[in-house]
Amino acid sequence: MIERLVGKVLRGVRAGDRHLAWNGAALASVPDRLRLTSSAFAEGGIMPARYAGEGVGDNISPPLDWSGVPPEAAELVLVMQDPDAPLPRPVVHVIATGISPSARGLAEGALGVLGSADLRLGRASFGKRSYAGPRPVRGHGPHRYVFQLIALRRPLALTTAPNLSGLLAALPGNALARGRLVGIFEQP
Repeated sequence: MIERLVGKVLRGVRAGDRHLAWNGAALASVPDRLRLTSSAFAEGGIMPARYAGEGVGDNISPPLDWSGVPPEAAELVLVMQDPDAPLPRPVVHVIATGISPSARGLAEGALGVLGSADLRLGRASFGKRSYAGPRPVRGHGPHRYVFQLIALRRPLALTTAPNLSGLLAALPGNALARGRLVGIFEQP
């Protein structure tokens, strides 16, 4: 009940799109050529509760598929953010690097704690190195969850699991193409 009241009070407070990786200096001028989809929800559609975070859903990452990866790509990177969080910056729900450019997608659950041999997990908000599903404050309204896929010219040369700022610092001059998918989730 208190959470719902707080959500309603903060309803107009949103981090905003300007702080999404998508709009950062390293990516803003990169062509939007990748087609990113999910068999679990449509672009701008409701994400099933199965993919919601702990205490709300099963906290399993949704299946993702993509196409349009340039032949010269050396690595793919995936970032999921919530620009509607009532915070100064969007919440980062997952960072995955080292994805093979020959991959055509990720299976359901591939972004979990154990991840996959085909990728490395970076540090999301709150230091987690795994997928953290949607879990907006009750009563705050619908939140958008923006999956952002980036094709790189060269593999990242990072020695540690990056957070978002570390990842973005490694991208200038290295991004070839990008694509995104938006899912919606709300806790009434």
